[in-house]
Amino acid sequence: MGFKMTFSAEKSLYINGEWHSGTSTKTNINPSDITSSLGEFSQASKQQVVDAIEAARHAQPQWEHTPLEQKQRVLQGIGDELIARCDELGKLLSCEEGKPFAEGRGEIYRAGQFFQYFAGEVLRQMGDIAESVRPGVSVEVTREALGVVAVISPWNFPTATAAWKIAPALAFGNSVIWKPANLTPASAVALTEIIHRQGLPAGTFNLVLGSGAEVGNTLINSADIDGVSFTGSVDTGRKVATATAANFVRCQLEMGSKNALVIADDADINIAVEATIMGSFSGAGQKCTASSRLVVLDSIHDEYVDALIKRMAGLKVGHALSEGVFMGPIVDKTQLDANFDWLDKAKAQGASVGFGGERLTLEHEGYYMSPTLLLETENSWSVNQEEVFAPMASIIRVNNLDEAIATVNDTRFGLTGGIITQSLRSSAMFKQQAQTGCVMVNLPTAGTDYHVPFGGRKESSFGPREQGQYAKEFYTIVKTTYLRPY
Repeated sequence: MGFKMTFSAEKSLYINGEWHSGTSTKTNINPSDITSSLGEFSQASKQQVVDAIEAARHAQPQWEHTPLEQKQRVLQGIGDELIARCDELGKLLSCEEGKPFAEGRGEIYRAGQFFQYFAGEVLRQMGDIAESVRPGVSVEVTREALGVVAVISPWNFPTATAAWKIAPALAFGNSVIWKPANLTPASAVALTEIIHRQGLPAGTFNLVLGSGAEVGNTLINSADIDGVSFTGSVDTGRKVATATAANFVRCQLEMGSKNALVIADDADINIAVEATIMGSFSGAGQKCTASSRLVVLDSIHDEYVDALIKRMAGLKVGHALSEGVFMGPIVDKTQLDANFDWLDKAKAQGASVGFGGERLTLEHEGYYMSPTLLLETENSWSVNQEEVFAPMASIIRVNNLDEAIATVNDTRFGLTGGIITQSLRSSAMFKQQAQTGCVMVNLPTAGTDYHVPFGGRKESSFGPREQGQYAKEFYTIVKTTYLRPY
């Protein structure tokens, strides 16, 4: 079982409007069935990255001054094709990343919506007019493109995360060099093929595959880049911030998190359980918005845990394209091994396993593990303070809502936080006091809309927000013009 599309090593890099081979290739393994692959993908050299930057620098002015309706049609066309092909491309994505087909299809569809939304934003770029304090002088405030933008995107949402960076970059007149994660090159090539068909000026959009050490470092250390939009780990984010600061290059960082979901003493158990299932275990927990800390009030603890374990027992784990699968494989062996290392650390600190914690042997040879629930954990433990990109959640028992909110905030991260409650007072307290960029009430911590801002606090995010109209704060530069007409 798998996806039949394969790509040639000669068609993996896209620079200055043409496809190129690289200096080497990397095999794209299917994590659902490691006996199969999706093909060989080129790895770019440092010189090819430099060539892409030069092409983007040359093309950017032409793209910025392309008529608005033409730019709008380009982004609309990309979005329309993604949505029209969401079944086909969703299977491709699922086969290389491991998320079940329903999630893969949904991601492609959402990526299309990003491009459609920003196609509309092309026509909504309006400035401001002010009256000067000086008689006879008027003031205009307008926005111009930032310039050349490097997009560095992760493997867990290989098309959606890239789309919510690439779409606004193009909408506001920038040129783009895209470095996707090396684990998910097929989805990147597929999106690039769609963008190529829209006929942008050569060099406006470029794809360079390869390692962070070679490709990523070349991008973030370049003085010819005007901005870097990055999603990934905190450690790598620090390197991006340090490198870009040396050249006064603007950066936007979305990094790790350790999201908490509070189960209040008046919570509807069914809502609490379903929010946990979707927030903690969908996508195999491999998402920055996953709720890996479950902060449960003591009075409802036993009822909630019993109901959650019963629900977890019915979750089907298997091949991403198998019918009825809720959770696919872990993305690769390195991540799978890391997951079990974290499980061992949690046990050593005193956690007990309420459910799961097993490597699974299934019909297909893949990187499978069961959804895992840890009981009787403490918030100070490393498993509850560091991002664990796994289908693993920890129960943290607390006595009251004040203690619950303090626990939510007791972390160096702050992306999302949620509460399950029937109390307006409790939800109001949580919304006001939670130190997170996104707050969810009676919803999973994972799951955000594309037309509103996304981002976190503390070490989860740095720089302007992503998505919606707030995206212009990163991808544009404000110009203030003073005019005396005579």
